[in-house]
Amino acid sequence: MSKYKVCVYAICKNESKFVKRWYNSMKEADNIYVLDTGSSDDTVDLLKKVGVKVKVEKIEPWRFDVARNKSLEMVPLDTDICVCTDLDEVFDEGWREKLEETWKLGADKVKYNYIWSFDQYGKPATTFYIGKIHKRKGYKWVHPVHEVLNVLPDEKELIAPGITLKHYPDLTKSRGSYLPLLELSVKEDPTDDRNMHYLGREYMYYGKYNEAIDTLIKHLDLPKALWKPERCASMRFIARCYISLKRPKEAEMWFKLAIREAPNMREAYVELASLYGEEKRYGEAYDLIKEALEIKNKDAIYINEAFCWNDYIYDLMANICYNLGYFPESLINIKKALEINPESERLKNNLKIIEMSVNS
Repeated sequence: MSKYKVCVYAICKNESKFVKRWYNSMKEADNIYVLDTGSSDDTVDLLKKVGVKVKVEKIEPWRFDVARNKSLEMVPLDTDICVCTDLDEVFDEGWREKLEETWKLGADKVKYNYIWSFDQYGKPATTFYIGKIHKRKGYKWVHPVHEVLNVLPDEKELIAPGITLKHYPDLTKSRGSYLPLLELSVKEDPTDDRNMHYLGREYMYYGKYNEAIDTLIKHLDLPKALWKPERCASMRFIARCYISLKRPKEAEMWFKLAIREAPNMREAYVELASLYGEEKRYGEAYDLIKEALEIKNKDAIYINEAFCWNDYIYDLMANICYNLGYFPESLINIKKALEINPESERLKNNLKIIEMSVNS
């Protein structure tokens, strides 16, 4: 019999397609609480039918932190462990037992493996540790979007690597609220490095390249912006903006700064190699991919880009080697790309072309 009271809580809106799968994943908890923020489908009815405790309340003006905190208020104060998830997420079976094994070590908050996205082959693409499991008292959510839990004094945060939460997002849902909420978040706290980075990235996604560059430079200038992987990402995003603005020299400079900032990460090497490939600077591109492939460790952080670890990097190297006349090495790399993506007709055709060059 468990010695801990474990409760799951969530927010939702129009998530009927996910209710059954989510509930089956979460039912290891003692109780499940959901704040519905205004569904127009049958989400609420479906949740109630499986025994989820549901409250309906519209949040106006909309803020994710306010909604999360109102859903947390639904959880009884005598709860030992609170587990915050979304309805498009699924735990691997047995998560509760593994959670309690970690919790008994005296945790205030627990981090676990989060698969945020999958590649086109169904394999994990972006994975990192996330910490949305916590004790009931003392915690609240902060920030209008990309909300996080506040940090307690002398907080003891432990890692439960045996727990995995998988994210299967509804790609039809709009992200339209993110940009204004990020602008609000930065206005509320212009010293917050994390959301300054996110705002710059969001401007880039929207094609607001000059705004993105200015904001990402502000991120880099913040005293708290010390985490090198995120600084490296800001530099890469600045470079991408300059590419879109047809200013490749500035892009090259920022990619080089990104490599210097985080030389143990593949991303900037690969992106600069791709730029050099487009400029037919194949020798320089070759050296960069060689360096990238020497980096074997993929840290469990959200900054990682799938293209550095899937068929793209080998496909790029095969093309670079082919243009340099390194046909045997090109063949090795195209075969590695095909091992990862065996259904690609383009890669199959490239294999035939490279094989002809090797045998000629």
